[in-house]
Amino acid sequence: MSGNNSKTPLFYEDPSFLKDKTYPELSAICKDIRTEIIRICSEYGGHLSPNLGDVELTVALHRQFDFKRDKLIFDVGHQCYAHKILTGRSLEHLNEKDHVAGFQKVAESVYDPWEAGHSSTSISAAQAFAYARDQKKEKFDVVAFIGDSSIVNGLSFEALNNVGAHNNKVIVILNDNDMSISQPVGALGNFFRKISTGKAYNTFKRGYRNVLFRSKAGHKIYDWSSAFKNKIKRKLISSNIFDNLGFNYIGPVDGHDIKALEKALIRAKRSTKSVVLHAITIKGRGYSYAEKDKTGYWHGVTPFDIETGQPKNFHPGKISWSHFFADLTEEIMKEKPYAQLVVPATRKGSGLEKVFSTYEERCHDVGIAEEHAATLCGGLYMNGYHPILSIYSTFMQRCYDELSHDCARMKANMTVLVDRAGMVGKNGDTHQGIYDVAYMKTIPNTVITMPSTKAIAKALYYQSFDKHGLFVIRYPREMVSETEDYFHVDLPYLRWRYEGLTTTKKVAAVVVGPRERDMVEEVKKRYLDVEIIDPVYLYPLQEDNLLPLLQYENIVLYDCYGTKEGFADSVCSSLLSLGYKGKVLVRAIPNVFVSQAKSSEQLGQFGLLPEQICLELEAILKKQAGF
Repeated sequence: MSGNNSKTPLFYEDPSFLKDKTYPELSAICKDIRTEIIRICSEYGGHLSPNLGDVELTVALHRQFDFKRDKLIFDVGHQCYAHKILTGRSLEHLNEKDHVAGFQKVAESVYDPWEAGHSSTSISAAQAFAYARDQKKEKFDVVAFIGDSSIVNGLSFEALNNVGAHNNKVIVILNDNDMSISQPVGALGNFFRKISTGKAYNTFKRGYRNVLFRSKAGHKIYDWSSAFKNKIKRKLISSNIFDNLGFNYIGPVDGHDIKALEKALIRAKRSTKSVVLHAITIKGRGYSYAEKDKTGYWHGVTPFDIETGQPKNFHPGKISWSHFFADLTEEIMKEKPYAQLVVPATRKGSGLEKVFSTYEERCHDVGIAEEHAATLCGGLYMNGYHPILSIYSTFMQRCYDELSHDCARMKANMTVLVDRAGMVGKNGDTHQGIYDVAYMKTIPNTVITMPSTKAIAKALYYQSFDKHGLFVIRYPREMVSETEDYFHVDLPYLRWRYEGLTTTKKVAAVVVGPRERDMVEEVKKRYLDVEIIDPVYLYPLQEDNLLPLLQYENIVLYDCYGTKEGFADSVCSSLLSLGYKGKVLVRAIPNVFVSQAKSSEQLGQFGLLPEQICLELEAILKKQAGF
């Protein structure tokens, strides 16, 4: 164990030490863990509130289970900070390159059997572990720890429905910190629930079942008696959705009372069938700013001052692309009363709170339900509205089918704002926004764009209302000048923008997104004889845009916001079909899962920083000149 002070990180070598602690001692340990989580998040950023809320629950789980053998699957995976501290991992340098991740990672520890950055996967995964356990005749418990509204996603309900219909026991811990779930009431209901998870009852039930299952007649008697019992139970006990899906329901339990949690966990372990244990927790517990938070500000944080709660990193004169598009959305909603905004739990992350408060009736936050969000947009279009779907690139993967089948196929005209396109830095391989162009370009009736400037961004946003089908506008997790003027810009539909920097037509660089402006400045500063082209429209490709490129001896395709299978491959294929005879150099993100690091480090490892590209341009020019 390491001490807990400002200089020495806190972690414990093995969680088994918890089993010998008294409840006052456990309370002190929980306090130390919370202090460490606050310190770490204040220095490195991270998911603060969720991890402050589940400390006692995590400690109770490690007291009752041995997760070297048993399986603990977090959902969403960002709730695992206390778990990591208890299983020998310091959170120092959280989410930085080559250090501990903010999500469960199989490669990090035997205590991490599963990985999840997106939500609602735990129950499906848990069922798979339970299947494998039972088929291999092994003995261990499988625990799905689900919270932060992950339970409302359709995938969770698909899994609940399937788990409840099978005999492969799974224990579902519902960490309920901000939603209302119907609970059973009445003394009789509580009495029967205690019986159903009691040791004597379950011992008798197993023996009764084993005896009767020895013959066909006994099997029928068991089925009849079980059906009769359930009929009486339904008459006497108020049930909830989990009962009806075939689970034993336990709760609600105070998620900050370790003793009460342990009693509930013991009952869950005794149950002969799958269990939902409903724990009520306070998100942000132990840090006043986080506890009082009603907007989600303290859910995921950048470095901050613990005493004041103020962020440490300021960007004077800068605004994030997310907040810039939020301002544009407010403007659009004012001017176009038929516009409807839909977000899947990304209202806060995309800076859309003011839009929601101003145009409440036309804004819809559907929670962690990306598929529903997309189909809702398709339905709104069919009823005369213009939907605006604001979604992170990484989450848009989850609604590909709905965007294709329920929107594009129905010829829906809608705006899709793809936030966090490109590298996202510390959230790592589960959250990178680099794959969307490669899959979205396979959908007909779709236009994919990425602006390089605020003026082009505004022009694209308004253009998206001109009945062009699914109109996708991508923008990164980067900053843009807040003071930069953005007057009207001439933006012919689907037309690329040639900067006119060269007359020799030796080398052309097609540069995607906001880095295009950096490249223009770098090329001018270095006096490079290179034409820079801002494609703006990444799909579909128009032959008129490509024909001028045929005159250049060398073409560099520079896309640091997407994989090479996206825009770059489309251009290469089109140039080939047009008979291009020169050389093409592709500089785009390879089709890999990119691990956590700073965005600049991620780009640097692939040679995708503007200065790295300029060095390659210089080398090409020298070679042409015979040096």
